[in-house]
Amino acid sequence: MKRLVLVLKENYETALLLGAMVFLLLALFKPEIQLKQEVHNYLLLADISQSMNAEDRQIADKPVTRLAYTQHLMKQVVKTSPCGTYVSVGVFAAENVALLFMPLEVCANFDIITDSIDHLEWRMAWSGNSRMTFGVKAAEATFDYLNIPAQMLFFTDGDEAPKANGINKLDISDVRIGKNVIFVGIGGSEPSPIKRFNANNKFVGYWGTDAAAESAGGGVNYNDASKDDPDPPVAYAEFDRYLSSQDVEHLKELAADIKGQYIEGVDQPAFYEFVQSQTPAAKFVTSYSVKWLFLTLAALLVIATYTPDLLAYRLHYRKAVR
Repeated sequence: MKRLVLVLKENYETALLLGAMVFLLLALFKPEIQLKQEVHNYLLLADISQSMNAEDRQIADKPVTRLAYTQHLMKQVVKTSPCGTYVSVGVFAAENVALLFMPLEVCANFDIITDSIDHLEWRMAWSGNSRMTFGVKAAEATFDYLNIPAQMLFFTDGDEAPKANGINKLDISDVRIGKNVIFVGIGGSEPSPIKRFNANNKFVGYWGTDAAAESAGGGVNYNDASKDDPDPPVAYAEFDRYLSSQDVEHLKELAADIKGQYIEGVDQPAFYEFVQSQTPAAKFVTSYSVKWLFLTLAALLVIATYTPDLLAYRLHYRKAVR
């Protein structure tokens, strides 16, 4: 043992550099440990009903539809989320919610998540009407299917067709997921016409008051090209256009009914800070990299090789001062 200690003293630099090399080699293998930790788990839910085709938002000073603006906000939420955050995406139309994929980790699946958001469009809707209270109930069922606590960001203008009344409105005061729901209001306060497209997604005009009422009551299936292609009915004059705006009061009322939250969806840092400030909703077993630990140890060992020289210099400096 004494001989080993003596050898190490005589060859300390070599020993330290060999140790540093070992830690660098370990770091190359991307070492990870499994830890159960609280993480943000977001369900991004997009309203894809017809009113979301109203063009009253802007991105880079260019007018865009509410749905396009929703997609932009969703992608920014993903982009501003730290690694370890999980995201799933769903759509709402009529009375139901459809989940597109289960929670995915944002860094490992960034391209998949953003590509899915890019492909959201109104033609995914199975019906042209929308009933928000039914949608909230459907979202609750989706939460049960996820079987993982999540924070739902419900991007919608809150503009129902037909308008909510005592007959078509459900009592949602018993909804259990209220604390996990944030209604993100999309759309302007000024009434705007709603663009109408045919089944080939070609703009053909604006929804008229009669056509909108007919669609809302009958639940037109927009996936059936024979019903909406090539020339669906549109408003014949500007005064005949069906106008839509973000129904802020309705969204706030819905949030109050379920003890949830409402926030206006705006492309500003404050909005993304609000989203990221939410309490982590789930616990996942995640891989935690310890590569930084091995790199730190390697750096410390390299620095340690200079310690004797530094001590000798310090001693020499003290003698020189005296």
